[in-house]
Amino acid sequence: MSSTTQTPPALMPPRRHRSADARGRRMGRLLRIYWRLSEPSEDDLELLGRRLMMRDEPAAALVRAMRLPKEDAARVTMAQFQAALETGVTDESPAALRSFFSVVEDTPDWVDPDLCERGATVFRRFGQNADDVLLQLSLIGGYRFGGPVDLLAETGGLSGSTTRRRLGETQTWAIAVGQRDGMVRDGTGWKLTVHVRLMHALVNEAFERNGRWDSTEWGLPINQTDLASTLNLFSGALMMGVRALGVPISRDDSRALMHLWKYVGWLIGVDDDWLFDDERDQHQLSYAILLSQTDVTDAGGQLARALVDVQGELHYRFVHAISARYTRERLLSMLEGFLGAEGMRDLTLPQRLPWAFGTAWVRNTISYRLIGPTPVGGRYLEWRGQRARDRARYRHFGNDGAEIGSLPVGRHG
Repeated sequence: MSSTTQTPPALMPPRRHRSADARGRRMGRLLRIYWRLSEPSEDDLELLGRRLMMRDEPAAALVRAMRLPKEDAARVTMAQFQAALETGVTDESPAALRSFFSVVEDTPDWVDPDLCERGATVFRRFGQNADDVLLQLSLIGGYRFGGPVDLLAETGGLSGSTTRRRLGETQTWAIAVGQRDGMVRDGTGWKLTVHVRLMHALVNEAFERNGRWDSTEWGLPINQTDLASTLNLFSGALMMGVRALGVPISRDDSRALMHLWKYVGWLIGVDDDWLFDDERDQHQLSYAILLSQTDVTDAGGQLARALVDVQGELHYRFVHAISARYTRERLLSMLEGFLGAEGMRDLTLPQRLPWAFGTAWVRNTISYRLIGPTPVGGRYLEWRGQRARDRARYRHFGNDGAEIGSLPVGRHG
């Protein structure tokens, strides 16, 4: 996990860094044994701590230009950003906007479009399994650590009436990344990823100056270490989760999915040395991040319960009360299987028997091991995946169109 990136030695890590080393080591024990991971060096862990204090500088420079006075010719407006996102910059575009898009449009030579397309196919064919793992293991499981979850609580992003829509927005972005040609320059996944990158920078800038965020405790609101950790949720952690649900993943499919999210990670601003084609390398970084994490905070339980409770507010096509009750119980059952009794206690969630793992194994054995290898298996898995995506969209948005939330305007124009 050695780095080639030069980072300022003066950056002191926040107090959260390595404040629960023994807990992280216990939680990562099976991961380390299964993948035969090595113990991270002190330099590796020190780098994680420093990058908790490092932001996405190209996007931060764009936001600074958005904060300029209206009469300043160098100011960038939100309308100009949206136009550049759709059709590209022009010679008349402000310098900061041209500079930002020169970064995101300069696709690295290592990006293999065909491999990205295969990775997108793998992602689509996970279907309901991807939805389950991203919600339960990745999102709610991530609430067991302080920092990013406390930022979510501060922004109100997953509380009250916004819970259902914000969850649906994240799902909309992930679906767009997995579309055919989703990550080409004019693809929906590419545009939404750049859109999310700017959203991150706007949140960072707002919380760095509003006095509501203690960077000496948590690090910068959206920093390089947490960003790299989040990227893993869609690649390494996702594949661990779907395997646990009985879905076989070949070595080639693993590499394709990793390559897709490697490019997404580059586009969203993750440091180059933390982008991987090999799944084991991703888990090596993730294990080190586990050792650098802090303990669970009150915000974790608050937001986990909000996501469980919101199941009753989703849209269901048939018998709302019964469907909502079943979906909530299934969610708790799968959380028990992924997080275990200790994880459920961490988040103060009611415990259930993990019966939903059994039904998932039956479904996946039929779909992936019996039908999947047949001549019609690929089309069948695509069909199943599309049904799962349509169901997810409807549950979160009803008959309204699925979309990513608008970028905050305010003084940005």
